[in-house]
Amino acid sequence: MPGILSAIQEQMGSMSRKEKELAAYIIDHSANMTQIGITQLAKDSGSSTATISRFCKIFHFAGFTEFKIKLAAELAQPPAAQSYQDIIADNSLSNIVAAMEANHVRSITDTTRLLDMKLLQKAIDAIAAARQIDLYGVATSGLVAQDFYQKLIRIGKRSVAFSDPHMQVTSASSLTKGDVAIGISYSGETTETIAALKCASEHGATTISLTKFGTHTLTSIADICLFTSTLEEGMRRGDMASRIAQLHVIDIVFVGLLSQQFDQLVPRLETSYQMVRKYR
Repeated sequence: MPGILSAIQEQMGSMSRKEKELAAYIIDHSANMTQIGITQLAKDSGSSTATISRFCKIFHFAGFTEFKIKLAAELAQPPAAQSYQDIIADNSLSNIVAAMEANHVRSITDTTRLLDMKLLQKAIDAIAAARQIDLYGVATSGLVAQDFYQKLIRIGKRSVAFSDPHMQVTSASSLTKGDVAIGISYSGETTETIAALKCASEHGATTISLTKFGTHTLTSIADICLFTSTLEEGMRRGDMASRIAQLHVIDIVFVGLLSQQFDQLVPRLETSYQMVRKYR
């Protein structure tokens, strides 16, 4: 099931009765969503245009039109690419190689389709202007935070990355207006990351979240929400595909930052490269 529909299905438990009915109708008639207007959908689903608009905003869409465009892009994927491949006992090495390639390509493709250019630009602008950048993540997301940290430090951006929850909050408490805090959590419900980002927000920092697509506690705190694809429920070892998706978004933000401040940052990148070669 495509990421948008997976996210809708996953969050049905927390919806109101009318929202659940609308969600169920959209999932059951997803192929028709791109061909009807909001008024027709309201009539067919027994809902209202106001409920549909609110529903779309729950999933971070400006309205039903944007929802249809994003859903159409997902549904346009070839049928062979519609599911992630899980771990299988006694699988051949050649099949494992093919499965990993397919999973990673699918994760990147799904994530790219969910990217919001305006939010990406806001994130890049905030990082470009930041005095201090804090990066929070634990476990696999902590590795992604460390990856972004080593990128930022190479271009002279004052930044730190913490996986330890006490250090996350300690650092967050020292942030002020003009600083940026980035919380990375696939689920969007990692307690330690939520606490750190909330602390940073309370102290005036601009907050950015990177989560799977949908509405989560971390996204409710963040000023800017970035998303990766939502993996299908029940997939074992999903941290592999989620890590690739997170790194994909981080790379886009980093290259966007370099491109935007090319004359200032690229020389720094070259200098750091040359100094490492000289002294390592």
